[in-house]
Amino acid sequence: MLSPEDILLTDQVAIVTGGAQGIGEGVARTFARFGAKVVIADKNAETGPRAAQAIRDAGGEALFVACDVRELDQVEAMTARTLETFGRLDILVNNAGGVRRTPFLDLGARGWRRHIELNMNGLFGPTDLAARAMIAAGRGGSIINVATIEAFRGAPHRSVYAACKAAMVNFTRTLAIELAEHQIRVNAIAPDIVATPGIGLVDADGGAPPKRLAALKRHIPMGRVGHVDDTAGACVFLASPMAAYVTGATLHVDGGTWASSGWSRDEQGRWQLFEGFADAY
Repeated sequence: MLSPEDILLTDQVAIVTGGAQGIGEGVARTFARFGAKVVIADKNAETGPRAAQAIRDAGGEALFVACDVRELDQVEAMTARTLETFGRLDILVNNAGGVRRTPFLDLGARGWRRHIELNMNGLFGPTDLAARAMIAAGRGGSIINVATIEAFRGAPHRSVYAACKAAMVNFTRTLAIELAEHQIRVNAIAPDIVATPGIGLVDADGGAPPKRLAALKRHIPMGRVGHVDDTAGACVFLASPMAAYVTGATLHVDGGTWASSGWSRDEQGRWQLFEGFADAY
């Protein structure tokens, strides 16, 4: 029988890659608030320690480990330190990633490789080592991959990034099948626009110039930009016993933009499929 305590992550240990800022920091902070001990694995040696200290200042347990997920030796050292410090590993959030908006014809071989190395190759080390640690402990676990809505739609100037995230979604489903016998659940979340310093469209509180904010709200059915707490809440659910029978799923955390599939509101609030065609279809 479920109880309110089943949403808690008490005494579980979680690694959050790319956890020094943005969505990753929001997930790390929220996990700690729900009782987890958190390892922030990030290559940013400036923001990472601050993020971990903020969790400790709030009464949580957190450790920062400098780690570039593309470098297997660094991932091995980070995982070993997690186990040495906390004695277990229950949750992995593969959040590290990134995109540089570039038309495909301007991307070049170097840009192609950089996107794949970070957004796809960077999945291997953390996932492989976390899964092995979870299997050895025999307690099961939860792996959560942070994908994007761009995995499900065409994304101009983000071609390789979108392809990598689509691969991540299929990897999530496939790994969920392979690891199910070990009671390790593998799921993903797919956010759209989330107010983080990195996207440059809105600030961390969802603020933006009125014209830009009004345009964003017309295209988001729920009428607001996403907040890091929205993505963090989804991750808490997927990591917790509340999702004990959920695996291989991708949870859209996008305010309805994937469901709307191009439908938006005009300035009078009427739904339209194409800009300026509210009455034509």
